[in-house]
Amino acid sequence: MHPLITQDHIETYKRDGVVLIKGLFADWVDALRDGIATNMAHPGPYAAENLHDGEAGRFFDDYCNWNRIAPFEDAARHSPAAEVAADLMGSQTCQLFHDHVLVKEPGTSKPTPWHQDSPYYFVEGEQTVSFWSPLDPVREASLRCVKGSHKWPRAVLPTRWLSETDFYPDDKDFMPVPDPDAEGMEIVEYEMEPGDAVAFHYRILHGARGNDATARRRAFSLRLLGDDARYVERPGPTSPPFPGHGMVAGQKLREDWFPVIFQR
Repeated sequence: MHPLITQDHIETYKRDGVVLIKGLFADWVDALRDGIATNMAHPGPYAAENLHDGEAGRFFDDYCNWNRIAPFEDAARHSPAAEVAADLMGSQTCQLFHDHVLVKEPGTSKPTPWHQDSPYYFVEGEQTVSFWSPLDPVREASLRCVKGSHKWPRAVLPTRWLSETDFYPDDKDFMPVPDPDAEGMEIVEYEMEPGDAVAFHYRILHGARGNDATARRRAFSLRLLGDDARYVERPGPTSPPFPGHGMVAGQKLREDWFPVIFQR
């Protein structure tokens, strides 16, 4: 077990699907800030601006850039994240799925919509973990997670953040996006320092507040997989799409595209 976590972290993650890991990327904060600056100056093919014309601020996100932005790959391979993820998942290995950057400039009132990550992806398994790490102090513009939602019997329908259209229209296997505040669900959120990380299961319902502060909120995320993760077919295009992957249902993700970054 990595010294950053305890058995209590592991039990909390198993029970609630979400836990705070202090200082996970503490030694990578400056490098990751540089990486995000590079990413915003040179967006990848999946970069998005998530505000409509006339909405204040800026909400930028991009993903799948670890193999062209060195600080992202370095943090994935050399920070404690992969070993900590394996500990939380109870896995012998940790495989990199992708990175994700989310930036909210000051005065961006739009929240990140409630969603689960899993339905967007072409992978399923009990052994999954996402890390969301702010690179600026976070008080109000925080990540919010619905405790225990990784155990819900039905997944939440994925939607596009800007157009608010459904990824898989009329698919009855998914439940509509709930309103956790109105429905009285138990929501956890944390005040965080740069380099702290929220660890959460791919099936945890989560969102984030807007950024009404005077400073920007930069966040770096890693999506990681354990031993039991397998490729699954979805009823439509996934996000990320990874065109031309050539995998079939039930297959472990190909390691030349999704490298194993920790092994016991």
